[in-house]
Amino acid sequence: MEYFQKQLAYLKSMNQYRSIPYLTHHGRYIERDNQRMLNMSSNDYLGLASNESLQRVFFQQYGKDLPALTSSSSRLLTGNFPIYNDLEQLIARQFQRESCLLFNSGYHANLGILPALTTSKSLILADKLIHASIIDGIRLSQCKFFRYRHHDYDHLRQLLEKNADKFDRTFIVTESVFSMDGDVADLVELVKLKKQFPNVYLYVDEAHAIGVYGEKGLGIAEQAGVIADIDLLVGTFGKALASMGAYVICDQVIKEILINQMRPLIFSTALPPLNMAWTYFLFEQLPQFQQKRQHLNELSAFLRNEVAHRTGNMPSSTCIVPYILGDNEATLSRAYRLQQQGYYCLPIRPPTVPKGTSRIRLSLTADMTKEEIIEFITYL
Repeated sequence: MEYFQKQLAYLKSMNQYRSIPYLTHHGRYIERDNQRMLNMSSNDYLGLASNESLQRVFFQQYGKDLPALTSSSSRLLTGNFPIYNDLEQLIARQFQRESCLLFNSGYHANLGILPALTTSKSLILADKLIHASIIDGIRLSQCKFFRYRHHDYDHLRQLLEKNADKFDRTFIVTESVFSMDGDVADLVELVKLKKQFPNVYLYVDEAHAIGVYGEKGLGIAEQAGVIADIDLLVGTFGKALASMGAYVICDQVIKEILINQMRPLIFSTALPPLNMAWTYFLFEQLPQFQQKRQHLNELSAFLRNEVAHRTGNMPSSTCIVPYILGDNEATLSRAYRLQQQGYYCLPIRPPTVPKGTSRIRLSLTADMTKEEIIEFITYL
């Protein structure tokens, strides 16, 4: 135990110690230590999680015939229910693609897809700042991988030219919206690169984009007009869609390979059918939330501009607005001060972000008002 105690002491000395807070939720507000604060750290981008009217309609739709509260098994055994197939078909139709496969979480998806599709004769080329879940999936893959410099597609091209013909298959891997800086990958450029080399597949994680961008809310891929060109389009339900789980849009043959070879899918108890029914209910309405998306984009542009005036640095073009302070202690102090003023803002420090880039990650939702953001800015 002494070894672990020393580890914890070191983390505290470096201002990198983490703990799980005790919170109560009241709509868009958080209560912690008897203090009520506007939640500016949530991924509930469309404000659906606390929308009681939607919840009432959902439960009225089912009445007393609610879907089961547990699946009690893997989908490959007895844990598959009609609602799973219905949801997969709905999502595939919305994206106008052949197939969709559901997972328990975005982490599950990213942990399992690449190991299931790669061998020692495969190559992975991933953006330097991909999410930890994708990194863990790459580590489980038995193949060669390189990480290209963040958004540096010339570097990616060089890696493709040097290495692609040495492998049977190459996977380019990126997020569309990056969760810490709020910046956006150039999916059009990535598709162009993919098409210039044989046997190259494009894997895009839209966790922070689904629901928020695109005319129908289908993400940056829809906004860029490249849905049909992305081989593995991953998204999650736990952020803008106010639910739980994840999906991949892909060809039918890829879906069948994943069902046969993806360990997190095969060996996990499936999510409760009730959860899948709620996801279906919201995903079906996704195109109708355009007004929420427009309001969120307007709020985000306003806050990004104000923060940029104060920091001189604004990588974001989305509703994730990084207030980059650099120093760990300064970031902790500023976050605490904002919390004292009634805003639940959380510090993000290494190793989550690179050393020297500690920041407060401001995350906006569509149920906030411009007046609230104007008042918040006075405390920055």
